[in-house]
Amino acid sequence: MLIWYASVMIMTTIQDNLRTVHQRLSDACAAAGRDPRSVTLLAVSKTQGAATLRATHHAGQTAFGENYVQEALTKMAALRDLPLEWHCIGPLQSNKTRLVAEQFDWVHSVDRLKTALRLSEQRPAGLPPLQICLQVNLDGGETKAGIGPAQAAALALQVSALPRLCLRGIMTIPEPASGFEAQKAVHLQAKRLFDEIRAALEHSGTAGAQAAARFDTLSMGMTGDLEAAVHAGSTLVRIGTAIFGARATSPEPGVA
Repeated sequence: MLIWYASVMIMTTIQDNLRTVHQRLSDACAAAGRDPRSVTLLAVSKTQGAATLRATHHAGQTAFGENYVQEALTKMAALRDLPLEWHCIGPLQSNKTRLVAEQFDWVHSVDRLKTALRLSEQRPAGLPPLQICLQVNLDGGETKAGIGPAQAAALALQVSALPRLCLRGIMTIPEPASGFEAQKAVHLQAKRLFDEIRAALEHSGTAGAQAAARFDTLSMGMTGDLEAAVHAGSTLVRIGTAIFGARATSPEPGVA
């Protein structure tokens, strides 16, 4: 009885939290003059167990972002019966690229050609192309992953030409800013870079123009700044805390 009651409480809490997040997104889109369907909600499920993800799916969420490959694989095995979409949003080590290429649908954290080449070579032919976002270190933080803005367009051109991959956009994890206007200003930098990369692809030939047509994802915005991110043009927000509650340990930057 206690286990059943706890499960019901978890389900109810997640349903309420998801409803609140969707309302925030809807309100932000209305204020920005955007269609709510233009922004995808990615549930950041790091440290959450398979049972919690099952409850979250039952509440209507299908896309999940994971930081740690091994942790994610355990959940994938337990949830094989569900039609879930798995996004790798954490740092990607060379010894994990094969697992990611074989098991994930998206990777948001590609920041070098070597990683993209490995993912391309290791993506099974029987699976759809792996959807790729380039992680860009907008503010030059020394402890953060990501390619510099000045090098991003060149990397995009290289990645867009690789087989078994589909370049979809960029992902950013800016330093926290205080207040809506400051947050929006930071995110607008990412939007300008996104537009510059897409233009570079468009002007790089026929294949580049085709790649530009698929370049449609600006992965930015978290629990604390999703409204500013939506106003700046985000097409995918990564939300953890607002759905699952605060973690027992501090989450890594960019994933809450």
